[in-house]
Amino acid sequence: MTERSPSVAQLQEVAEDVYAYIQPDGGWCLNNAGLITAGGRPALIDTAATEARAKALKDAVARVTPHAPGFVINTHPHGDHTFGNRLFADEAVIIAHEATRAEMDLAGLHLTGLWPDVCWGDVGVELPILTFREPITLHLGDIRAEVMHLGTAHTRNDSVVWLPERRVLFAGDIVMSGATPFCLTGSISGSLAVIEKLRALGPRTIVSGHGPVGGTELLDSTEAYLRYVQDLAGAGLAAGLTPLEAAREADLGPFAALLDSERLVPNLHRAYAEAAGAEPGHLLDISELFSEMVDFHGGLPSCAA
Repeated sequence: MTERSPSVAQLQEVAEDVYAYIQPDGGWCLNNAGLITAGGRPALIDTAATEARAKALKDAVARVTPHAPGFVINTHPHGDHTFGNRLFADEAVIIAHEATRAEMDLAGLHLTGLWPDVCWGDVGVELPILTFREPITLHLGDIRAEVMHLGTAHTRNDSVVWLPERRVLFAGDIVMSGATPFCLTGSISGSLAVIEKLRALGPRTIVSGHGPVGGTELLDSTEAYLRYVQDLAGAGLAAGLTPLEAAREADLGPFAALLDSERLVPNLHRAYAEAAGAEPGHLLDISELFSEMVDFHGGLPSCAA
């Protein structure tokens, strides 16, 4: 098993008063965050997985603005995007979709148990105090930040943050850049539907949940992978293969270079279920799917958080 050595996180200005916080290499739990500094009350989009990484994010914010974030928007409930909330909660209103809050509360610190060797530090679950059902807009100086839940995709309750004046889209984990898309608790078909909605926004710059900043090619590459999974599932079903067997026989072709290829196994489980008529986000045995993914990988995947 190859160990990866991520480099130092970088705060990258992607438009006037808009930043992406990128944590290379974008693999397991090395997520991206966003920052909007216009208007004097900065908004932070997602946090980080560990206490040390959340502190590094806080320090990076302080280097470009004298103001502590007044808002933290969580794009979905996973701990790599939310465990750092507690470091910002004294000054910030934490915002998320109402189902994101509920899932965060239910999951607790479950993620830390998957990788017990990670130095998580003093992390906790700081729940959003402002939730929404319908889209909301934050007015930050001359920037409108439109926060929207567009359907089941990476999870059942993903949100994106769209800045129409800057044409910047913070897509959360619906879109991946150089990493394998992941629909363990979401949907393959739902992700494809949401990607079309994102494309219709007309973004120029896309900050994905993991990996380098890009443009609409990130929508194209994520879509291409998900359609590949659907095709692979169809062939596997026709051949009478289980998702794990289909994954082992698969030729990843143009997707072989994506990080964390073991995600193919739960993605195939999703595609198999949807081919059999399951609704997007239908509950599956998450522990079983994760165990099969570990089996496929030959051990627990490396997490450099």
